[in-house]
Amino acid sequence: MTFRTLDGLDVAGKRVLLRADLNVPVRDGKITDATRIERLSPTIRELSSNGAKVIVCSHFERPKGKRVPAMSLRPVATALGEVLGQRVRFAEDCVGLPAQQSVERMARGDVLVLENTRFHPGEEANDPEFAKKLASLADLYVNDAFSAAHRAHASTEGVAHLLPSYAGRLMQAELEALHAALDRPERPVAAIVGGAKVSTKLELLGNLVGRVNLLVIGGAMANTFLAAQGIAVGKSLQEAEMHDTARDILARAKQANCDVALPVDAVVAREFKPNPPTETVPIDAVPADAMILDVGLATVADLVARLSGLRTLVWNGPLGAFETPPFDAATVALAKAVAAATQAGKLRSVAGGGDTVSALRQAGVLEQLSYVSSAGGAFLEWMEGKTLPGVAALG
Repeated sequence: MTFRTLDGLDVAGKRVLLRADLNVPVRDGKITDATRIERLSPTIRELSSNGAKVIVCSHFERPKGKRVPAMSLRPVATALGEVLGQRVRFAEDCVGLPAQQSVERMARGDVLVLENTRFHPGEEANDPEFAKKLASLADLYVNDAFSAAHRAHASTEGVAHLLPSYAGRLMQAELEALHAALDRPERPVAAIVGGAKVSTKLELLGNLVGRVNLLVIGGAMANTFLAAQGIAVGKSLQEAEMHDTARDILARAKQANCDVALPVDAVVAREFKPNPPTETVPIDAVPADAMILDVGLATVADLVARLSGLRTLVWNGPLGAFETPPFDAATVALAKAVAAATQAGKLRSVAGGGDTVSALRQAGVLEQLSYVSSAGGAFLEWMEGKTLPGVAALG
């Protein structure tokens, strides 16, 4: 894994096109979670303080190549200025005369946000001409949007071939953390994979069984693996059509000497709603009229015990239906144990994915793991072993 960083780079007086991910949640014109902006700010501050003219570009939602006023980056530019504590200018377009004139007016240290790149069909099509128009605004290109690196778009991949290109500090931190977690991990290494469906994480599971020593399968997808082995799961969500696939994954894991951990007990309920009547049963004693909605204390104890023998952990997906109490209990308990092992210096822990980040925040340990990726699809594709176009272009 080779890529150029900002170390030793002279940016004084240079126009730097910074690809960010400003695709933040907005409700009624107000940003409800500024995490992505806050994590981006160190790169912008470094470039600005070193005299660069920082030109920020990003996508926002899915306007499908058309100008949609409700999907403008203007409010996000205002929020970025508040986080940075300095004025941030805004250009009415990301290419053409509005962008060119806005860049020409910039002084050293200024920060400018360009309008939504996805207002142009050339962005998602990775159109060479559109990439050239973006590149013409700058002298250097810095990609700090790992969360968009799995897309071969003009602003993530095309421009990188037209300008001297570098990884921003957030991109650098993501790549270094991920490299240490799966590419060159300190062993034994484990992966926790949760989620609803095996079908959506086939490539992920297939890649992991050949790379980790322990694979923990949680969430509703665990039900499919249990049912595939003849264990009755009652009315639990599961994919009957994936039973052969689940058995194949288990066989491949055994061949690769990868231990697969499935629940040994379960918290079940007759209704899926907040705080219904529940009971905890052995995994082979799930009532026919009940649903598995979380793993039980015995499963958590088993997983916590296994932590003591690990050196590296990668986590994507909760153990149960954590959004609905009390089915968050197991995920929260395990998250706290992972955090404790990490803080004690016994474990390198890397987590990512929207549900996982939410679960860690709910457990109050978001800042206590070695690294938590704010990327969703890019994190998942990296775990699947895929080459990310936006990363490859920096090599």
